This record gives sequence, C-alpha cells and structure tokens, in this order.
Amino acid sequence: MNPSTSRRHRNLLPILANLRQEEIRPVLIAALFFFCVLTALMLLRPARDALGMQRGIEGIRWLFIGTALATLAVNPIFGWLVSRLRRLEFIGATYGFFVLSLVGFWALLTIAPDAVGQGSGQVFYVWSSVFNLFVTMVFWALMADRFSSDQGERLFALISVGGTLGAIFGPWLTARLAEPLGTPSLLLISGGFLLLAIATAWLLVRSAPDRHGEASAPAFPAEEERVGGSAWEGLRAVFRSGYLTAIAGYIMLMTVLATVIYFTRLQMVAAVADSTDARAAILGSIDMWTQVAVLVLQLTLTGKIIKRFGLGVALAILPAVTILGFIGLAIYGSFLVLILLEATSRAVQRGITRPAREALFTVVDREEKFKAKAFTDTFIYRAGDVLGAQTEGVLGRLGLTLGGLISLVVPLALAWAALGLWLGRAQMRRAERPTSEPLVRHTAPAGAAAPL
Repeated sequence: MNPSTSRRHRNLLPILANLRQEEIRPVLIAALFFFCVLTALMLLRPARDALGMQRGIEGIRWLFIGTALATLAVNPIFGWLVSRLRRLEFIGATYGFFVLSLVGFWALLTIAPDAVGQGSGQVFYVWSSVFNLFVTMVFWALMADRFSSDQGERLFALISVGGTLGAIFGPWLTARLAEPLGTPSLLLISGGFLLLAIATAWLLVRSAPDRHGEASAPAFPAEEERVGGSAWEGLRAVFRSGYLTAIAGYIMLMTVLATVIYFTRLQMVAAVADSTDARAAILGSIDMWTQVAVLVLQLTLTGKIIKRFGLGVALAILPAVTILGFIGLAIYGSFLVLILLEATSRAVQRGITRPAREALFTVVDREEKFKAKAFTDTFIYRAGDVLGAQTEGVLGRLGLTLGGLISLVVPLALAWAALGLWLGRAQMRRAERPTSEPLVRHTAPAGAAAPL
C-alpha cells in the first residue's frame, strides 16, 4: 500500500467510526473483553429463566426482591475489595469468585442432580442475576476509568458492539452445545469465557491511556496504587453528590418502566401461547430481532447521535420511545404492538442509552467509578426491578387497563427524560472543567510506580 492510500485510510477512521488510529488497539481489546462477558452471561440465561419460572410469574416477583437484597449485601464486600486491592486484583477477584461459583454449580448438577429442586433453582436464579449485574458493572467501571470523557462519548458505542456480538454468540453456542454436552457443561464454558475476560482486562490496563491533550482528561494513577476509602463509601457518595443521585434516579425510573413492560409482555405471552415451547419460541424471536436492532444502532447511529446532539438527548430518547410505545399500546392493545414496544425499548436501551449512561461516569473520581457505580448499577437497578414488578402486580390486581396505565407511565417517563437532559448538561460542565478532580482521594505512597 502506497503512503497516499494509507493516509486516505487513516483519514476515513474519524469519519466512519469517530475512531483515531492510536485508539484502534484499546477499543478492539475492550470490545473483545465485552464479547467474553456477554457470551458468559447469555450462556447462563436459558438455565436461569427456566429455573425462575418454576413457581410462575408471582414467583419471579419474589425472586426480584431476593436479588435486590443480595446485591445490597454484596455491595460492602465489593467496596472492601476495591478499597484494599489494586485494580486488576479486585477485577480478578470478582470474576474469579463467579468462576468458582460456576464450578460449584456444575459439580452439584453433575454429582447430585436429584438434589436440584425449586429451592436450589431459586438460589441459582438470584445468584445468576447478581452475577449478571456485577460482571457488567465491573466491565463498564473499567471503561470509565480507562477512557476519557471525549473518548467515552465517541467510543463506547463501538465497544458495545463486542457485547452485542457476545449476546448473539452466547445463545447460538447454547443451542449447539446444550444437547451434546448437557446443560451442566455450559456452566464450565461460561466460566472459561470469564477467564478470557480477565486476560483481556489485563491487556487493556497494560495498554497506555489515550489523553489526546484533552484539558479535562484525568491523570491516571499507577496500577499499583489502591483506591482506598471505606467499604460503604459508594453508598454515601451516591447520596452526597447531586450528580450521582440523578444518575441513580435515572436508572431507577428506567428499570421501573422496563419491568412494567417486561411483566406486561409475560402476561400477554401467557395469554396467546399455551405451551412452554410456543412461549419460548416467541420470546426467542423477540430476543433475536432485538439484538439485530441493537447491532444496527451501535454501528450506525449511536456515536453520531451523541456527537451531534450530546449525551442529554441520547439519554432522553428511551423515555420518548417508552411514551410513544405505551400510547400506541393503549390505542391498539395488540400483542404485535407490545412486541414492537419491548424490542424497540430494549434496542434503544442497549444500543444508545447504555453507552451514553456509561459515559456519565468518565467525569467522576476513581472511587466513585467503582464504588458508587457498583451501588447504582446493582442495588438501585434491582430495586427498580422490584418496584416495577410490584407496581405492575398491584395494577393488575386492581384491574387497571392499558389505557389507565398511561396515567402512570407518561409522568414517570417525562421525569425520566428531564433527568436525562439534566445529566447531559451536568456531564458537559464537568468535562469542560480546566482541572478535574483526582481519580483517587488519598495521596499516592512514596515510591509509587509511574502512571499508566
């Protein structure tokens, strides 16, 4: 390739993907990291959902409560690890714990399959739900720590493509391996992908950070330096900072309304399909087309929307979609409209809202990235699930129609959109500060290694 051709190809990168030449390697590593994480999660999802449905929809509502309580209990333990271990050490410890747990469940299913009943199935459901939240939270916390604010807005949608491919590859792998190897073996394969995730995290941390002269880019502390602080600092930080409180409120409203949609779908699926196989086919079709839509959004629109309109508009798109979807559902009330609403909502949430929401954490200090984020992305997220599930159940028992549901959904979605717009402006103000807050609050020890 002659120099002029090579130069033209380099010049295409910012136009096609908002990607600079020197960012290609860390972005590819991060995308591979997310691919491994989502593949591991999606390998477990069929087993989790099957075990969770053993006691019906009302049983799932109670499992949501158990999951929320479990995430609250685990948060101080995770905060303790973050305070006392180096970054790669607590990432490895978190993922390693889940790998060992998977080996334990595999041993139980292999050695004593008759001991697996409703009780142990519910334990697995709660454990896998906690697993789902923590492994993705750790991934995104590292992304917020590794990339600057400008890079987060430009690159997180591209990095998310790796996760979407993993979310597609995981179910495909399950379909191919479940019968010849058996369901217990899928747990070991999931653990193998988590070990690969640890390796890619190591590669990402070892690659030099890209600052590109950004005025607000924080100074990256040495990998040998611990974050420090107390185990409960994440919870206190969320309620001490208006910015973090707004993020928690945004997540709470998002999960409440998403859970209302989720249970509305379960009710409609139960009404139109009698057999488990028919329901599984319907739900599988929704998942497949949702992932395709997510991939299209991530590859084409997300980065451009954030770059052109900012994080606030990107965060407000999902509430707007929710309002329009519920209005359409109230007018037509058909199962097809519900499928379209949920598929669109999930596609926008994963393809646009999630990358934008994670970019909000690029402008907070390091302790908040890992501890406060852990609290908002696990307990607040699951608390929203619980509130949404119980609200939908109460409304159903009261006989509230879809039309009446709008009187609840629309005001909540408007508040949700307003929070998204405010967060976009607040993030911009923080990113434009001439000097940023340090990523760690304590002084580095003497003789600490040079920054990454």
